[in-house]
Amino acid sequence: MPKSKPWLPWLILFILAITWGSSFILIKRGLEVFSPGEVGALRIVITWIFLLPFALLRIKVLNKRLIVIFLIVGMVGSLAPAFLFAAAQKGIDSSLAGILNSLTPLFTLLVGILFFRSRPKWYNIAGVVIGLAGAMGLVSVSGSGNFTFNMGFAVLIIIAAFLYAVNVNTVKAYLKGIHPVTITAMSFFMVGPIGAVYLLGFTPFVQSLSGNPQALAGIGYLALLAIVGTGLALMLFNHLIQMTSAVFASSVTYFIPVVAVLWGIADGEHFRAGFLLWILLVIAGVLLVNTHSLTDNRFARLVMRVKSGKKTDPIQAQSQKSKV
Repeated sequence: MPKSKPWLPWLILFILAITWGSSFILIKRGLEVFSPGEVGALRIVITWIFLLPFALLRIKVLNKRLIVIFLIVGMVGSLAPAFLFAAAQKGIDSSLAGILNSLTPLFTLLVGILFFRSRPKWYNIAGVVIGLAGAMGLVSVSGSGNFTFNMGFAVLIIIAAFLYAVNVNTVKAYLKGIHPVTITAMSFFMVGPIGAVYLLGFTPFVQSLSGNPQALAGIGYLALLAIVGTGLALMLFNHLIQMTSAVFASSVTYFIPVVAVLWGIADGEHFRAGFLLWILLVIAGVLLVNTHSLTDNRFARLVMRVKSGKKTDPIQAQSQKSKV
């Protein structure tokens, strides 16, 4: 966390939450016109075209090592999730898609333990269990209430969240000295042609464009999603990863469900009060995952004050004694 501007990461986190929380409703609008495959491919292709000038200006930075890393980042951080989210939202509400996406910090922690030598505390691991329990509860009470049916679509979001976790850890570990704009532009420079080949060669996009009067409106929604919700947002996100930690950056998904749920309700989706219990469980889990020290946690300090029966903060009191 930067010492000179400690508020900056939180500001970026808030901007990303609003941006990505609104992206689910844009995906839903795109699906009203195009198939899931077309939506995923269009998101990638439009972002690629938007970022192409940035990539061409930075192409000299490429070497064999960076080509491989940028390809991995593009595949797991953008290409695959774009298709997974589009396919999933044919069977689950956009609000639930946003909620399940909040599993990303949990997976970020697990990937860090398994592959990046992360050493979590016991309460971080407890947060993983609590968050997963909350997510499973959300799936079980959503949609038609049929757990097996919902799980078939929800698992696509869960896979996407895992891929995001791999991406965050990869950027943090291997791209520390690379400018965030370069990371974003070059990763799409690698995967953009793949999306274009799929869109033009394996989907009925041309027929959809000429035969559907709503096609241009659908492309407008997806262009907004691609340029603002993918291209510009990923520049900010990659900057946030470099400024802070992998888990802190991925914690943007803590706040995305709130925005996604509000958009879902405004769009007429069904939302039951029972969802709140599972949402709180997910939030409790991810907060524990992101806790570095219980003694530095405000909630834990409040509990300590209540138990000690003192009005002053015991940590603050100890600090005052040392000054005397």
